[in-house]
Amino acid sequence: MRKLPFTREKLDEIAAKWPTPFHIYDEKAMRDNARRLRKAFAWNKGFREYFAVKAAPNPHLMKVLKDFDFGSDCSSMAELVLAEKVGNVGESIMFTSNDTPAEEFRKAWELGAIINLDDITHWDFLLDACLPGRDAAGQLAGRVMCCRYNPGPLKGGNAIIGKPEEAKYGFTREQLFACYEKMKAAGVKRFGLHTMVASNELDPEYIIDTAKMLFSLAREIHEKTGIDFEFVNIGGGIGIPYRPEQKAMDFEYVSAGIQRAYDELVTGGGMKPLRLYMECGRCITGPYGYLVAKVRHVKNTYRLYAGLDACMSNLMRPALYGAYHEIVVPGKEDSTETSVYDVTGSLCENNDKFAIQRVLPVLERGDFVVICDAGAHGHAMGFQYNGKLRSAELLLGPDGSVREIRRAETLDDYFATLDFGAL
Repeated sequence: MRKLPFTREKLDEIAAKWPTPFHIYDEKAMRDNARRLRKAFAWNKGFREYFAVKAAPNPHLMKVLKDFDFGSDCSSMAELVLAEKVGNVGESIMFTSNDTPAEEFRKAWELGAIINLDDITHWDFLLDACLPGRDAAGQLAGRVMCCRYNPGPLKGGNAIIGKPEEAKYGFTREQLFACYEKMKAAGVKRFGLHTMVASNELDPEYIIDTAKMLFSLAREIHEKTGIDFEFVNIGGGIGIPYRPEQKAMDFEYVSAGIQRAYDELVTGGGMKPLRLYMECGRCITGPYGYLVAKVRHVKNTYRLYAGLDACMSNLMRPALYGAYHEIVVPGKEDSTETSVYDVTGSLCENNDKFAIQRVLPVLERGDFVVICDAGAHGHAMGFQYNGKLRSAELLLGPDGSVREIRRAETLDDYFATLDFGAL
């Protein structure tokens, strides 16, 4: 049974001020986790984690991570602005986008971000957007340019991100060499190399092998083009143990494996030192966020249904991926009376279920239900179908205090973009 960072009594106190449903994040646990990641990779001078803003786009959480020199991995205009608001600008931003509009390239350029291209045609598109007239050489010399490699069938994927050869992301191997040559000819002098081929991966060898692949590829590109890379970004994709039988990724084990590969392929291969970057999101905040709801109704028909005041607009992963999230009923952790429930929301969709045929303590109206591991790709994926309003986000401080870091939406928010006067 998952141990929560709050008691039933604490939830009563919180819910009296912020009614359920709400997302709440454990700041101390996030800080401890960030500190551990940095320490594990301290052997690499210049190591940096660029937090994947899409996982939890809240400036208060980003500010906590900035205390550990985490940058921001951004993929949209809104995410670039969030990074700017918390003071992550310049090379503290890794802009990794796809099907990118010109205005987003311009914003990333203005902020001095590391721009990570997704396609060979985007190089000319970027120049047209940011350097019209192509008097580029002087302005490109100090900029860091990067390309996203898609290894195709050479590397397996998984259910969330798909098989690399079927994914919309990244360059082929041949396109990489060609684009770096074009960049060099245009006056670029600073380069990075990136890949991102899996999501929610729990096999540490997969992450280590990804680093090996990029170290070897960086050397081959150097030998053919003469360019030196400043960094390789192995992407994110480190998973978390959603299921009780799964084990968390061992940062220290992964780091040791990557260090051995670095010593062999980079140092041993005579390459200049490379900074190691990653862009994890899920493993940074995921285990430390909780969706707290209450049982609204218990329905007994062909199955037993526990209907919550939350729905898939608060957490859509179970409906979208069939994802498993552990559920805890505070105050009933030691109960021996159980029943089997489908845990549902009130959306007019039959897949609006947080759990299917889950054994839980006997539930009653008003019981708190805590859905675990909702700190990444939870609130961020919210929506307003059926007129559902997105919930508040709260931060549980190291001293036990709680503060609101995003208010709950209201009907006024929902109707704000409609012009009733034109009816």
